[in-house]
Amino acid sequence: MNLKSQTLAGILCLLLSVFSNTVFSQDINPLEGKWDLVITKDGEELPSWLEIRHSGYHTYVGRFVYAFGSARPVSEVKMTDDDKFSFDIPVQWEPGDSNMVIEGQIAGDGLKGTLLYTDGKTYNWTGTRAPNLPYAKNPVWGKPKNLFNGKNLKGWSAMGENQWIVESGVLKSPESGSNLVSDEKFMDFKLHIEFRYPEGSNSGVYLRGRYEVQVTDSKEKEPSDVEFSGVYGFLTPNEMAAKKAGEWQSYDITLIGRRVTVTANGVTVINDQNIPGITGGALDSKEGEPGPFMIQGDHGSIEYRNIIVTPRVN
Repeated sequence: MNLKSQTLAGILCLLLSVFSNTVFSQDINPLEGKWDLVITKDGEELPSWLEIRHSGYHTYVGRFVYAFGSARPVSEVKMTDDDKFSFDIPVQWEPGDSNMVIEGQIAGDGLKGTLLYTDGKTYNWTGTRAPNLPYAKNPVWGKPKNLFNGKNLKGWSAMGENQWIVESGVLKSPESGSNLVSDEKFMDFKLHIEFRYPEGSNSGVYLRGRYEVQVTDSKEKEPSDVEFSGVYGFLTPNEMAAKKAGEWQSYDITLIGRRVTVTANGVTVINDQNIPGITGGALDSKEGEPGPFMIQGDHGSIEYRNIIVTPRVN
């Protein structure tokens, strides 16, 4: 290669390097990431969740979880030069037909802002960056313990007027009513739980009170993050393992950090996947803390038995 060719090749390499750096490098906006939110509404603190990330050169997109309902995509998060942002969310299960409008800004190490709800009222919210939950590659497990004694509701509390009963070793919610929460809290664990539902019913098991694994009448349906064994709004099982309504079924669930494995009726349908954030209906958004189990009783008749948890001790 002569000197002229070497010079031309060098210029081309330099241009390619500049082009690559321009195309593929992105300045990380301090608003990017996952945020655990708390919305203050009529004296209540409602847990919510937000993710913001860039898409291409100048566009920011995300996902948002309100106090109820599944995670919803945000097609564009509009940014300003002073670290403020806004986006709107179409109605899902909220009353009315007006979009929710969220506005926010950086406040110290966190976020703060307002939410214009579908009823036209405005509420304040604050956000903290979601913690990085560590994963233990070689967990040491403690002794299994039965969280349901098969006799009464000892160790559990209803969130409101109680409709739960115990008959013949089975925990039953004969009709829609209150959710049921374990008194004991856990961080990392293995859970075995058995359940039975009538045709068309719907329930769920909340891990740490924050991440719902769906319990739904879904046989013959396509796998979905809002159907049987899905992590509500986030993780889709790789196959539908549901039995017919009226049959006893089981989940074996392992949660370490954010990583979850769900085995439904002996079939591993979600294998060591990260749960991005809290799901709708969570008890709180304090992801870095241990939490209870919550069993959903407000969507229809449901029965549970053999609720056995094995905590991680190291």
